[in-house]
Amino acid sequence: QVQLVESGGGLVQAGGSLRLSCAASGRTFNWWHMGWFRQAPGKEREFVAAINRGGGSTIYADSVKVRFTISGDNAKNTVNLQMDSLKPEDTAVYYCAAKGTTWGATSANAYMHWGQGTQVTVSS
Repeated sequence: QVQLVESGGGLVQAGGSLRLSCAASGRTFNWWHMGWFRQAPGKEREFVAAINRGGGSTIYADSVKVRFTISGDNAKNTVNLQMDSLKPEDTAVYYCAAKGTTWGATSANAYMHWGQGTQVTVSS
């Protein structure tokens, strides 16, 4: 089991930056593959980025590639999402998620553990 708590959301103007953090507690942090998802009102939860348990591999959704960077800090048991060049369409609740076993899943159904989410609002 792992417990996840997100922080760092807020309101930012288009073109600005935010850094989200996800603090993990419980089972050894480096056992998990970690992901970020987001959900806008009236839309399904969508994949944003993921990092494998060793931190050596990452995956990004095409919509955020180049603009967002996912990173992990095993010493602090955190995974971060640096978001640059933000656009109004990035507005959503952002969720941190964890999964064990195989690496590479981008479906929300593949992730077993979820945080409560943090709101990101990008104004035009």
